Parts: sequence; structure tokens; C-alpha cells
Amino acid sequence: MKKLLTRKLLSLLLVPMALLGLGAAGARAAGYPEQLVTIVVPFPAGGTTDILAREVAHELSQRWKQSVIVENKGGASGSIGSRQVAEAKPDGYTLLITATHHVINPSLLKNLPYDTRRAFTPLALIAMVPNVLVVHPDFPARSVADLIRMAKENPGAINFGSAGVGGANHLSGELFKWMAGVDMTHVPYKGAAPAMNDLLGGQIPVMFDSVPGVLPHVQAGKLRALGVTTRTRVAALPDVPTIDEAGVEGFEATAWFGLYGPANMPQPLVEKIWTDVAAVLRSAHIEEKFGKLGAEPGTPPQPEFARFVAAEIDKWSEVIRRANITLD
Repeated sequence: MKKLLTRKLLSLLLVPMALLGLGAAGARAAGYPEQLVTIVVPFPAGGTTDILAREVAHELSQRWKQSVIVENKGGASGSIGSRQVAEAKPDGYTLLITATHHVINPSLLKNLPYDTRRAFTPLALIAMVPNVLVVHPDFPARSVADLIRMAKENPGAINFGSAGVGGANHLSGELFKWMAGVDMTHVPYKGAAPAMNDLLGGQIPVMFDSVPGVLPHVQAGKLRALGVTTRTRVAALPDVPTIDEAGVEGFEATAWFGLYGPANMPQPLVEKIWTDVAAVLRSAHIEEKFGKLGAEPGTPPQPEFARFVAAEIDKWSEVIRRANITLD
């Protein structure tokens, strides 16, 4: 009886203590940020991730009345800069904006120095950039259905290029092969520019690349777009069907960029950061700037984004397993 009373008394004491802790966390979140915020971009300056991060950082600086800076820390497919954030204090003052590599690396890199599922708090989807399946204009396929038919008639005979092994455009091609039930041969290049040059020159016939990268060439008639990789059509290419509606049901493979913090961030702080970032992404300035890059600002609530990240890790893990992709 005495033990039962002791347990009840202890529980009555713990409830207000827990509420007090939540109240303190909420108060800290309400006053956030009180000092400089660093957003780590795990790639060199000048790339799409860096450009998007700097636009968001500028707008957050205005909103928060505090400096928000971008620190570029490239190397090892984004894992060096990501590790810095994984090991930071979960106080919101060291954040990460990174690309699709973040959910690909767990299955591609053997010695990743952190557990992607456990080491980060997914905070917000910053932007999505659709990819496009394009072919050289001399290539006979006029549609996704034509390409699938040709690939089935000549297994392995059709080459598709990419910026390198394990990148988003390479894995878009591998996902297409798997879901369409075809065999095409991957030709990796050392970057997007040499791959695009060979596509334009007719050395390779097929490639997946981002809307900003292919749009001028499609408009000039130097490439033909067969399908976009999003589940809905792209405003910049309204007459180009999605690959899903063109016959590969359920196909979706976009380049996307997310904001993360270290693990174990207090929920009030998570909600504060997401709310402010969501407001920034809805601003006319961001819509205009992102639009010029062919990027669509992110919209899902933070819990939905967290589920999306987990699902993307699972999806690309299966693609990499099925394609037997390895990095030397």
C-alpha cells in the first residue's frame, strides 16, 4: 500500500515538472533566434542547393532580424557538411540545406559517418525541381511508349547518360528501367555539362535532367522532351505528359531540397522554424526567384515532410539494390 502511494505521489510530481519543461522549451522557441544562425550547404558555392539556400537565408534574416549565413562545406557526396550538422547542438543555430543525395547516400556510401534516419530532424521541404526524360531529335522515339517498345525489342542497346553514378538523374533512369521493365545501358559522365554536350551532339540518345538544364534546348528544338518525372505536369512544359500518365504508372523521381536540423530538437522549436520557413517559401520574392530556376517552393507540413524523407530513403534503397549500384 505504501509503495502504491509512493508511485502515485511520484507521478503527481512528475506531471507538473514535465509541463514546466515543455513550457521552458516553448519559451525558448518563442524567442528564437537570439543569435546568428548557420545554414550548412554540403556542396561548393554556385550550385542549385547553394543558390536556394542563400535565397532562403536572406529572407529568414529579414524575418528573424538576425543574421542567417550559408556555410559551404563540400565533399564526399554531401556527407562531410551533413556530419557537421548531425554532431551540432539541437538548438536550431546550425541547420542543413541539402539535396536528394541526403536520402540516396545511406544506400550508396558504405561508411557514412552518421545514421541518416536518426541523426537529423527533417524540418521543411525547401523546393522541388522536376526532371525531364529527353532524347536527341534524331532518335526515333516520339513518346515514352515508343522508348519502352524500342528498349524491349533491343535489350541493353539504348544508352542513357547521367552526371555520374548515384546522382539523381542516374537513379531516375534506373527507376524508369525497373518500373517500365526495360534494360538500357547507363553511361556516367563527370558532371552534367559533359553529359549534356554528348546528348546534344548525338553521342548518347537519352537522358534524364532537370527542367532548368533542358528547357532552353527543348525550346530551341535541339532536344525532344518525352515526359516529366513529377506526378503532375510542369508549367514550363505544359504539353509534355508525365511519365506516369504516359504509361509507367506511379513513376515519380524529382530532385528536391530539404532543411534539416540535428536530432532531438524540441518540438516547439521545430514548429517555430517550420512556420517561419513556410511563410518565407510563400513570399512573392521566393516564388519569383525559385521560378527562374524551375524550382517549386515546398508546401507540406513538417510531419508530412518527415514521412516523405523516410519514404524516399526506402525508395532509393530499393532502386540501388535492384540496379546493383556501387561506388568504388
